[in-house]
Amino acid sequence: MQVAAIIPVKTFSNAKSRLGLSQEKTTQLCKIMLEQVLESISQSKIITKSILVSRDESAFQIGKRFDAVQIFEDSEMGVNHAVSLADKHLAKNGFDASVVFPQDIPLIQPQDITNLIKFQTMKTSLLVVPSRKFDGTNALVRTPVDVIETHYDEDSYKIHLTTGKSRGISTSFVLISRIMWDVDNRSDLEFIMRNIEKPDLRKSIQDILNG
Repeated sequence: MQVAAIIPVKTFSNAKSRLGLSQEKTTQLCKIMLEQVLESISQSKIITKSILVSRDESAFQIGKRFDAVQIFEDSEMGVNHAVSLADKHLAKNGFDASVVFPQDIPLIQPQDITNLIKFQTMKTSLLVVPSRKFDGTNALVRTPVDVIETHYDEDSYKIHLTTGKSRGISTSFVLISRIMWDVDNRSDLEFIMRNIEKPDLRKSIQDILNG
């Protein structure tokens, strides 16, 4: 089965304003988080290809190291628009399923991705992993890739679930902690720092915060 990971990437300098960090520190942190996500995807062995949708050249430079497909977004019109651009590419290239991941889940591990995909039991299905605060969708597995349109920034995990069920699609709610742990504000970052399993990653983030 051909499975693609879609990662919409907002321009680093415009992202994560709620962290209260300088633009330089925010950019550095976003780069590290994207690297961690792409590394785990590449090591999972279950994802055929990563698709980056962005207008940030530094994001594409990171993506090149992981052989990610680059889709340039002329203007940042939100996650749903970015995903729709990726969907068109996947439909043209014969992918069977897709997983939408955010760029800000740095603790994700390859086995988390493998375990998530294993929940698929039907040819037409939808899997939803919420954020830690249950106010968003941190992973959305769609089989086929266009089985539903996405509804990010709209209490998305509830809408994704209800949309799937209302259309008679096999729909499951999946809880995988390291996928649920995203970074939107300073308290999220403090939570992440308490739960990092990789010493090198902890040091890299701490160096940014202390710099």
